[in-house]
Amino acid sequence: MAAARYRRFLKLCEEWPVDETRKGRDLGAFLRQRVAQVFREGDNTQIQDPEVCDQMHESLNRINNNHYKEKYPRLQDTSFTEITAEEYRMVLATDSLQQMDEMKRGMWKRLVDKFNVKSPQDGAKE
Repeated sequence: MAAARYRRFLKLCEEWPVDETRKGRDLGAFLRQRVAQVFREGDNTQIQDPEVCDQMHESLNRINNNHYKEKYPRLQDTSFTEITAEEYRMVLATDSLQQMDEMKRGMWKRLVDKFNVKSPQDGAKE
C-alpha cells in the first residue's frame, strides 16, 4: 500500500505548478522536497500513520484542483487595495523583493550617513 501512496504523491508533485519567480519560497518546490524526504526509500518506505498520510494527500489534492476556489468564488478579482492577483505575483517575485531590500538599505544608509556627521575634531585625529 505504501507504493500506491508514493505513486499518488509523485503524481501530485508532477501536477503541482512550480513558480520560478519565487525561488526558495515556492510551495510546489517545498512539496517536492518534502515528498523526497518522507519517501526516502521510494516504494519501500514504511508509513507510520497511513490515515494521516492519506488525509494530507487529499488536502493537497483539493488545493491543487482549486476545490475551494470553485466552492467559494470571489465576487471581485481584486482585494480591498484594488490590486489584482497578477500584480501581487509581480510584487512578491523574488527579484522584486530583492530590489525593495536594496532600496531600503540604500535609504537606511543615507539616513545613517546624514545623522552620523563627524565633528571637525574627529576629522583632525585621523
